Amino acid sequence: MFEPTYTAALDRLQGFLPNAGRSYAEKRNYDDRANVSTLSPYIRHRIITEEDVLKATLQRHSATAAEKFIQEVYWRTYWKGWLELRPAVWDDYKATLQGSVNRVQTESGLRRDWEAACKGETGIACFDHWAQELVETGYLHNHARMWFASIWIFTLRLPWALGADFFLRHLLDGDPASNTLSWRWVAGLQTIGKTYLARHDNIAKYTKGRFHPEGLAIEAVPLEGRPHPPRGAVPQSDPIKGGGSSALLITEEDLSPGWLLDRFAPEQTIVVQTTKSRSPWQVAPQVNDFVAGALNDCVARYGAKLRRVSYVTPANVEDWCAQNNVRELVSSYIPVGPTRDALSHLPLSLQVRKYDADAWPHATHGFFRFKEKIPSLLGRLKGLELT
Repeated sequence: MFEPTYTAALDRLQGFLPNAGRSYAEKRNYDDRANVSTLSPYIRHRIITEEDVLKATLQRHSATAAEKFIQEVYWRTYWKGWLELRPAVWDDYKATLQGSVNRVQTESGLRRDWEAACKGETGIACFDHWAQELVETGYLHNHARMWFASIWIFTLRLPWALGADFFLRHLLDGDPASNTLSWRWVAGLQTIGKTYLARHDNIAKYTKGRFHPEGLAIEAVPLEGRPHPPRGAVPQSDPIKGGGSSALLITEEDLSPGWLLDRFAPEQTIVVQTTKSRSPWQVAPQVNDFVAGALNDCVARYGAKLRRVSYVTPANVEDWCAQNNVRELVSSYIPVGPTRDALSHLPLSLQVRKYDADAWPHATHGFFRFKEKIPSLLGRLKGLELT
């Protein structure tokens, strides 16, 4: 369903654009991927960028007509910025997940219920369908994700972090910020005290009667968790030393490094895939394959500007640097998440895109305050080339 190439991403974008206005606003909540862009696997890895999508949308629609779709693009930006300002929330997720993993290994009842949920064998038809759809395709409609998370937490009473992990290791668009914070939001941990309850009537309506679930939880009591940590500083670009001891680092977090190559001409390039770091369990093969294909496509796309390309595993990067006399790895900014965890010990020089530098300082509170800044953020996109 998702070919991991820039060309496929552009084709999908062009095919969706006629529907990015009123049609999207009216139909986006229905559990039918024909009503949404399905661009998220490409945007998540920046095979195409948020700027690409927003500019193309504004060339076809007014900002008012495409308001809902534009806001959806900026939700991803907002989540990333929010987590960058509070990286301790990611550390808390990892600790919570490890505690839940330990419970799965020692509590037979929890393991049985968790396995049934992951296999789509709970007896709740809609939930089981979505679990199997995710495993088979690597994708779920956003509304289905919300229902799924709510049923996982409040009806099945499974640990929320295990659900977030299930998504992260199966979704082609699995993003540490969007995924973790969305699950936290459903559970009442993100917007403190506010939860999302999956309701029979809502599911019946937005699946057009395909599902009429019975026995769902009738209330969603917020889970208990830590208060939000204080906000930290907005990430800034590191200085680039350059020269023969510097190499370009390409990761799955940004596969459109053209903007960086305009300011830095590498003598060597290292490509590192960190997909397996997304979960303590095995990441779905189709996720690994999608990222591997996307990395190869990136190298082919920018091959004329790349020199001496090497594919290296995360465990061997330090040895590669020593063997090639590399003391600086220049990379597009690596956001909070598994890739950063896997590579943070390296001599990184991280470069923040202007798009992120403009938006992230506004991710201080809830999205509704952030969205007030969207008109001014859109104004800053004028004149940018596709990247």
